[in-house]
This record gives sequence, C-alpha cells and structure tokens, in this order.
Amino acid sequence: MKKWLYISLSALLIFTTLSPTTFAKSANEGSYDEKDEVVYGKLDANGATKNMYIVNSFHDIKRGKITDYGDYTNIRNLTDLSPIEQDGKTISFQAEDEEFYYQGELHEKTLPWNISITYKLDGKEIDPKKLAGKSGQLDMQMTIEANDDVDDVFIDYYLLQISITLDPLIFHDIQAPKGTIANEGKNKLINFSVMPGEEEELILSADVEDFEMDPIDISAIPANLAIDDPDVDEMSGEMKTLSDATRDIHQGVTELNDGIKELNDGTEELQDGSTDYLAGIEELDESSDELVEGSQMITDVLQQIEKEIDEQIDMPNVDEIDQLPQAFRNIAEGLESFADVFNRLDDAIDQIPNQPLNDEDIESLYQTLIENDADDQDLQTFNELVETYEAAQMAKTISENLPGHIANGAKDMAEQLTTVAREIEEALADMEQLDELAELQNGLKDLATEYATLHEGLVTYTEGVHSLATSYNDLNDGIHDLSDGTDELESGINELHDGTKELKEETSDLPSDMQAEIDEFMEDFDFSDFTPTSFVSTKNKNIGVVQFVLQTPSIKMEDDDETDETEEEDKGFWDRLLDLFIS
Repeated sequence: MKKWLYISLSALLIFTTLSPTTFAKSANEGSYDEKDEVVYGKLDANGATKNMYIVNSFHDIKRGKITDYGDYTNIRNLTDLSPIEQDGKTISFQAEDEEFYYQGELHEKTLPWNISITYKLDGKEIDPKKLAGKSGQLDMQMTIEANDDVDDVFIDYYLLQISITLDPLIFHDIQAPKGTIANEGKNKLINFSVMPGEEEELILSADVEDFEMDPIDISAIPANLAIDDPDVDEMSGEMKTLSDATRDIHQGVTELNDGIKELNDGTEELQDGSTDYLAGIEELDESSDELVEGSQMITDVLQQIEKEIDEQIDMPNVDEIDQLPQAFRNIAEGLESFADVFNRLDDAIDQIPNQPLNDEDIESLYQTLIENDADDQDLQTFNELVETYEAAQMAKTISENLPGHIANGAKDMAEQLTTVAREIEEALADMEQLDELAELQNGLKDLATEYATLHEGLVTYTEGVHSLATSYNDLNDGIHDLSDGTDELESGINELHDGTKELKEETSDLPSDMQAEIDEFMEDFDFSDFTPTSFVSTKNKNIGVVQFVLQTPSIKMEDDDETDETEEEDKGFWDRLLDLFIS
C-alpha cells in the first residue's frame, strides 16, 4: 500500500513540475468566506503547556493570494505542495477554488485557562513521573482558572469538557463528585464540564493497583447551547392554584386566629371567675363548722325552750333568745355569699363562645392543611386547637348541667333565716303587749320544730359545700390548664398566622416570579451575542469556529512517549506526508 502511495505522490510532483501554467502563482488577491482554527496543545502530566500548534482551515475560497496572520515559529502546508510565505507575523499563500489547510506552531503562546493537575498517593503528593506501577489510595485534583492575559471571549463563552479513561482492572471504587461516570467498552469514562465564566476544582479518587493511565483529553468549544424557552403555561396554572390555595389557607387561619383570641379571652375570664368561686367555696367550707355549731346551738336552745314549755316551767332567759336573730342573720349572710360566688362562676362560663364545629368541619380543615404541605408544627398547633375547643365546650356543658337551684336555694334559705330573725325580734318587742304567754310559747314551740328541719338541711348543705370545695379544686385546676392552653394556643396560632401571611405574600406573585427566575436562568445560557475571535491574531477576519484540543501524556510503566517522539523526529518528508493521508 505504501509503495503505491509513494508512486502516486511522485507522479503528482512530476506533473506539478511539468505544468507551470496550471499551478502558477496568481498575482490576483483571493478571498474566503470563513476561517476555522483548531488549537492542538500538548500538556505535561501536571497540566502545564509543553507546545501548541494550530490547524487553520479556509472555506469557500475565491482563487488568488490569501493573507493570514499569526506568530508562528514553523508553518506547514497541509493541502498541497505549494509554498507558504512568512514575513514576521504575516502569512500568505496561493489558493485554488477549494478548501485550504495549513499548520502553524506557536511559540510562548498561553492558553485561556491555567490548568493545574496534582496527584496524591495515600495522602502524600507525588510526582506523576513516579506514579507508574504504584498502588494505594489515589487522589487527583484538577484546577481550572482563568488566564487574565488572554482575550476574555474564550473564558466567557467557551465550555470545557474533560475526559479521563480508567481501566477498571487498575482503578477501583472510583469517586468523582462533580463528574459523570460512564462505561466505554471495558473502561470507565469520567467526564467533567466547566461552564463558561466558571473556575472549577475537580476531584477524582480511587483505589489503584499497579497504576497506569491513558492521556487526559481536554476540549474547549463555544457554548452555543441551543436551549428553547421552556413551556411553563401548565406550570404557571399550577402555581396560580397554589397561590390561591395559600391565600385561602391564610384567610382560614385569620378567622381561626380571631376565634382563638375570643376563646382565650373567654377562658381568661372563666379562670378569674373560677378562682373567685373556689376562694368563696373554700371560705364557706372553712366556716361551715362554725355555721353548723351555731345552728346546733340555736337548735339546742329552741329544743330546750320547747321542752320547758312542754313541762310548763318558767320561760327561759330572754337574753338567750335575743341572740337568735343575729345568729340567723350570720347564717343568712354566708348563704348569700355562696349564692353570689356561684352566680359569678356561671357568668364567667357563659363567656365561652358557643360556636359548634362538627367532625366534618374539623376534618375538612385538617385535610386542607395536609394538601398544602403543612409542617408538623402546624399540624400540632391544629390538634391543640381542637383539644382546647373540646375542653372549653366540656367546661360549658358541666356548667349548664349544674343544678341551678343551688344558688336559688341558698338565697331562699337566707331569706327564710332573715325572716325568722325579724319575727323573733318583733315577737320579743311585742312581748310586753301580749296578754297571754301561751301564744308566745306556742310560737317558740313551732319555731323549735321548724328549725330542727332547717338545721338538718343546713348540715346536709354544708356537707355538700365541703364535697364541692374538695372536688372543685380539680375542676379549677382544669380551668387554669385550659386557660394556659388557650393562651399558648393563641401564641401558636399567631405564629401560624404570621407564617401563612408571609407564605401568602411570598406566593401571591408566584407565577410571575417563577417566570422571572426562568428568564434569569436562561440568560446564563444565552450566548447569542458571541462573536468568534481568532486565537492567534485579531487581524484575522471571517472567523468561523475556534476550538481547543488538549491532551496530557499517558502514564505507563514503560515510557513510550520518548520512543514516539524519537520516531516522529526520525521521520522524513515523505513519511510525514504519508501520515497526513493515512490519518
């Protein structure tokens, strides 16, 4: 095959030499529609640039002399055997009506990115030249930074893609936090991307055994990402629904907040009334013994009077009878105090709002909170609200079921005692005007009989007061707990109200906010204002595509790079020309 290529190329040279008219240089100026540049760079294992060359491609040429610019140390015609002239940074050549390619080697030209690659084995940094054949925990770190000495257009508009090929027989437990890992035949392919305008620190770690690694490939191309604006109409509708739902939730919580505040005010009044009531009950209970003893004394006196009347002995000492009206009045005042305290408690309980909620209302509100992603704190607050509502209604039910005749009975008994006291005083005042003592005796006898019944009722009443005072402590504690609970509930529902208010405000313009965020996001990927620029000279015009192809050397146990480079240097002109056609 090579033999025939040698023969064909020799014939081509002879034909070119014998046809000066056809291949003569034209003095006419040529032109081209577009020029592409592919920058090839060889890096060392640490990412430093060793050498660079550019393949320039001219398209849609009009025959004639073409002028190009670049600071090249060496140029090669890759299209035909016609010469290329170089005068400093000016390059010129004769081109036919076909595409033309030439290569130029760059000297002291830096890349738009500063690339640094470091290697660590078992936590210690190591020279990559000493890595071949080593085993242990490998950590690779590649740092990509902007080179401020190069035109910003390459930093701001170019996307870097880094590919690392690893043999799974050598590399185990591969970790690449910012990369993607894919299968490529039997190998693992790790890809990293660096977006335009970004600087990155890329990490790759693995357990290695007898370390060897293929070259790292780095390419850079303009980020002309064709991304259509997303269709967000359906999503906007859903966002509008969500916004309306949060507004409805806030409205419901506002009404709930008002109700809880009213409930808390009622429970505070209930607590105050219950405290007064308990104090009155306890005071009444503490004085019950004295009340019963005084009543017993009155009973004993009346019974003694009745006995003496029955035995028809002299009337008892009038001074003893004079004490009865005041004793009756003392008992009457105690009964009046009890009735007043009981009525104040009843009025306080009446302040609890009577707003019945059925199970369906509560369940509906609970489901609304669930559907709108209420958190655990909101659900707990809701449950506490329901428990407090039920406790308040229970207290109201207990109050309504207490016998209303307790206070009325106490008042009636007090009035009866006051009446008896007044009648005794009137009787004593009229005693001097009585013609017959028998009338007084009969009255006192009747009083003794009736008072015995009153005394038995008073004993039963005081026993009831004692039982009520004992049991009411628990009810009063419950009322205090209820008041504390509604107070905490009001604080919690206020926080919930503030939260739903903030949520409503944040989501009120959710569709437009979402569109604005999408527009801002899409701006980061809008490179429509990108204008291609030559990497080698700003004098070059009609630039089409400029791309970079970079590569590090492989790391092998036997260094084949030197052999390859030696073979490249040993190649003659014909071998290099053949490489162009064969590759």
